[in-house]
Amino acid sequence: MEWIAIILASLIPYGITIWTYLYPKESLLLGRRGIYKEEPEITESAIKNTKMKAKITIIVYPIVYIIVFVYIYSL
Repeated sequence: MEWIAIILASLIPYGITIWTYLYPKESLLLGRRGIYKEEPEITESAIKNTKMKAKITIIVYPIVYIIVFVYIYSL
């Protein structure tokens, strides 16, 4: 039963990563909008970099998670 809670808790960072991929500009400004008087300019390279990092995380996160689960439950 505790593995259900673990799976649900692990979906939160995965969901944040998907949100970061879909909305990179908003994710870059998360928590920093209040320090600027006007909307800051975010370069295209920063947006591409953020999307690439999110894409890699979306691919690697489930693989690592499956490996850890298999290792834990094979003991």
